[in-house]
Amino acid sequence: MLNLKFTPSLVATEAGVDQWANLVRSYFKLDGHHVQFNVVGAETLRAARANPAEHRDLIVRVAGYSDYFCDLSPELQEEIIERTEHQGF
Repeated sequence: MLNLKFTPSLVATEAGVDQWANLVRSYFKLDGHHVQFNVVGAETLRAARANPAEHRDLIVRVAGYSDYFCDLSPELQEEIIERTEHQGF
């Protein structure tokens, strides 16, 4: 299983979506079997941490499972924020 995290700006343009599609196609051509993406910015996660009532439906990939961001411990929330943003493919 491959878990990838991208900022929304990476896939906000047609070119970004094309690059994302090429990435996925390449992964499967290399015999990949399962891929899962988080497409969320650190600013959204920080807003969820500051105002959890407004972000109850925010689900993130943790480590082998998905969970509601606001239900995670503060330490795990911070770890997810720190590893969230990748600025390029």
